[in-house]
Amino acid sequence: MLVVTSCLRDDHAKPIDQFGFSNGNAAALIAGSLAVNSNGVVVASSDVVFTSQSLAGQNLACGTVRADTINRQNPTGASYTYNYHSTYNFVVNCNSSNQPDNTSSSLVYSGSYSNTNYSSMNSGSSTFTTTGLAPSSTQIVLNGDFKQAGSFQSTTTTTVTGNHNIDIMLQNLTFTKATKSIASGTANISVTGSTPNQGSFSYTGTLLFNGNNTATLTLNQVVYKIDLITGVVTKM
Repeated sequence: MLVVTSCLRDDHAKPIDQFGFSNGNAAALIAGSLAVNSNGVVVASSDVVFTSQSLAGQNLACGTVRADTINRQNPTGASYTYNYHSTYNFVVNCNSSNQPDNTSSSLVYSGSYSNTNYSSMNSGSSTFTTTGLAPSSTQIVLNGDFKQAGSFQSTTTTTVTGNHNIDIMLQNLTFTKATKSIASGTANISVTGSTPNQGSFSYTGTLLFNGNNTATLTLNQVVYKIDLITGVVTKM
């Protein structure tokens, strides 16, 4: 019994292991949908926020529509890889004084990434609203729903593979204009999917953006720290 208990605790602590799709596996998969090194939510939200700021500063007419297509891939020689095609659509909205001060936008993307935990081919569609675009504002706030669906394969073992769906509901994700970095925010997260040998899985959690390129994920009452640049997950 002592041996069995020890193994289960070890499964709880490791992102990828021999015990199938665990809580830690789900945390690592969520991290892949968030991090810069896998072209995740941090990249998409930054695109939306600062393109919105640029549009608001161009004195465009209320209701102006703009589209932006971005192709991104990892730097040469990087230890991680990603390659994504993203299309954004923006609508410039005005306040009661007919001054541009917010945008509504959508994103459609597809691509793949590979990091220390997973390789994944995925795609998604998302919607966002961005406020705080007036010149006097020091912060920009984004709310929206980021979705991702696709396949995944562990990069450390052949036994963890399958399909996934991730939904991240961003709430008051706040960027500081001066630093162009995330200052705070929260999100509700759900991840579902299936694996050939372990069947279906379903997890829900909450995310707190800490403002120092990290986020705190609480998943089924287990707490993890996520590096939003590298996607590294640490059980707390």
